[in-house]
Amino acid sequence: MAWWLAGERDQHPGAGDFIKRFDPRFWTVNFPRPMMAAVTTVGADALRVDCAFYRAGDLAGLIWESADHHDHPLLRYRESRDYRGCVLRFRWRSVGLTGLDAVGGPTLTIEGRDAGGTARNWYVRLWNYAVGVADDAVVTLDFAALAEGFAPGGAAVFAGDIDRMFVSLTPVGYVEGDETALAARVDATVWVEDISCDGAGSTLRIGDTFVPPHRLRIAGGYDDSYNLTPARILRNMVQLGYREVIDHYVGMSHFFEVVWDAGAGKFLATGGLNEPARAWHVDFLTRAEVLGYRVILSISFELFDANAPEGWKQRKEGGAPAATGYLPPSTLLSPVNAAAMGWVTDALIEFCGLGPGAVHVQIGEPWWWVGPDKVACIYDAATVAGYLAETGLVAPAGIGDVRAAMSAGQLAYLDWLGGKLGAATLALRDAVKAAYPAATVALLFYAPQVLDAAAPALARLNLPGAWAFPAFDVLQLEDYDFVTAGDSGGSARAVAVASEALGYPLASQHYFSGFASSAGDAVQWARIAAAADTGFGRGVAETFVWAFPQVARDGFTWFDIAGDEAVQAFHDVRFPVEVGLGASGGPAFSTVIATTASGHEQRNMQWADARMSFDAGLGVRSEADLGAVVAFFRARRGAAAGFRFRDPGEDSSSGMTGVPGPGDQVLGVGDGVQTRFELVKRYGDGADAQVRRITRPEGGTVRVAVGGVEVVAGWTVAAFGVVEFDVAPVVGAEVTAGFRFDVPVRFAEDRLDVSLATFRAGELPSVGLVEVREG
Repeated sequence: MAWWLAGERDQHPGAGDFIKRFDPRFWTVNFPRPMMAAVTTVGADALRVDCAFYRAGDLAGLIWESADHHDHPLLRYRESRDYRGCVLRFRWRSVGLTGLDAVGGPTLTIEGRDAGGTARNWYVRLWNYAVGVADDAVVTLDFAALAEGFAPGGAAVFAGDIDRMFVSLTPVGYVEGDETALAARVDATVWVEDISCDGAGSTLRIGDTFVPPHRLRIAGGYDDSYNLTPARILRNMVQLGYREVIDHYVGMSHFFEVVWDAGAGKFLATGGLNEPARAWHVDFLTRAEVLGYRVILSISFELFDANAPEGWKQRKEGGAPAATGYLPPSTLLSPVNAAAMGWVTDALIEFCGLGPGAVHVQIGEPWWWVGPDKVACIYDAATVAGYLAETGLVAPAGIGDVRAAMSAGQLAYLDWLGGKLGAATLALRDAVKAAYPAATVALLFYAPQVLDAAAPALARLNLPGAWAFPAFDVLQLEDYDFVTAGDSGGSARAVAVASEALGYPLASQHYFSGFASSAGDAVQWARIAAAADTGFGRGVAETFVWAFPQVARDGFTWFDIAGDEAVQAFHDVRFPVEVGLGASGGPAFSTVIATTASGHEQRNMQWADARMSFDAGLGVRSEADLGAVVAFFRARRGAAAGFRFRDPGEDSSSGMTGVPGPGDQVLGVGDGVQTRFELVKRYGDGADAQVRRITRPEGGTVRVAVGGVEVVAGWTVAAFGVVEFDVAPVVGAEVTAGFRFDVPVRFAEDRLDVSLATFRAGELPSVGLVEVREG
């Protein structure tokens, strides 16, 4: 594998494609809950916005941004805030919206700075620049001659420094600030057609990178991308090399219809999808089918708390509802509540009918919620009543922290709850199969919710036997908490459970490798990439990265290295030791030094770590040595493959060549979660210390200590010099190691000049070696 976090700087300044400013694909929408809006492209020069208004004061914005904040850095359009040379024209057609001619009708809000650099907004009434009628007109906006205000002739707009602009969309009868629920939902649609932009600055350069197609699949979610056009999302996925399969979580907060409940004093989820979500998904699924994607539609038991009926929620003993901790918060639906499960089923079946292709669904992360406090949410009214009705027993009280010891009656209750979870998921499966007999149904198993060594009771709750093969067509394993925390032991346990307890063959398994919650966190992405590579190594049918918004945000870019190149990129063999002992060489840095006219210097360090280089020719002492080097060179295909080289001047964690001890080098400090620690060697102390990664330790020489005590079991050395513990070192325990090591190198050239005659005359060949970066 190969990956990196790309930035906009990686777009070649002179390369790329061009788009017209105001290209329909790159508009977005925004709005307050509970209303809903979605933008789709209906032509190369046209877009459509569907709106569902629930309150008199609902307002949506159709937005154009001068800077591209949503695409992958290699695919973004270039920022340009000067619109003074542009003339934008479009045809406006609307149904259900406040008319162009009305007070409070569609208004263009321009956010930017005036000619003096002071931030301000301008409000431009579109009707002042329209020709036609209130719901069907051609609008022409010459940014060099725009004026704000309700009536023509207002103050001039300075269009030379604009951040973004948006057109307001409001329902007929709109009352600003009025949160009163409408008697009935108002559906509205606007078509912006025949979009053209002319004049200086009307063309934008845009990244046009095409990453070669690869094995890694992409996952995404509607809640994260509802404001973007499907065409924009799919453009990113295609050009970043993601092919064949998309796992699409339909979300927990934007897809469903809501109704005002006066008794509850809030809008509650009700049956069916809202019109904007339906229009968006029809467009997304249709485009994906044309591009050859198989879309897995995922629905879960999670619901936006503000729209969840109180009776549907899982609850702790005492009545507190399940709360995931997200902001704004979501809750979990009780698998025993028939109304809640019926709502999930109806939504999933409706989603299945929106696309033109075969049906593939995922039942995503079904569980009884146990939050960070380790308290189980298993006492909602429907569940307690169901237990009494089925068993004649009262639900046993006192199940709080699931790590506590439990009575036989409490454990029996957990077993019953696990059975109800299994039954709820099988009922979903059966409903999909009844409506679409050829559908494939996958179950997503989120291992960190179950695999807590301190809480074995969790398996009774959230790992029902009903899930065992062949209950579902595919088992999808997700363990991203383990991955991003560096808990490789947890990931290994997750695989073991999936294999042993559920019994799905590899051909019927998918793997989700991680989720980078922190922006630009290279450590998290490195762990995610490594986990994906492990998934490929296991041989599962598909491996996914979660999720598209984070991939785009951080510029995560993946490459496959296929065939012989992948297999032969590094040969785990050592350069002939006898020859290597006579080599010369050492570390080198790369520093650019600029000297000013006054003699001062500005130094730019280009490498954070030194790179080793050697000349092994000095060690060739005989014709036998020469023959060994030539044979080794041929076997490596010149510079094509790396190999190990024993540095004669430094091969130990102790000094340069000393005997290694378990306390030589500090690898890190335990946090009770992390199980992976990279081998390193430090040079110097304090802030100026230089840390060198050791990726090729000598087998059998690694010694490890935790808290100053040598540990001889419970750990292994994984690829690239990573110590993996079976159980994470306790909080505060210092992890140290000692070892001997080789340097990963390759031949510096693809050519080896050798003359036997000159060698016999005393002229030594030059055999250049350079270090390769790993890990």
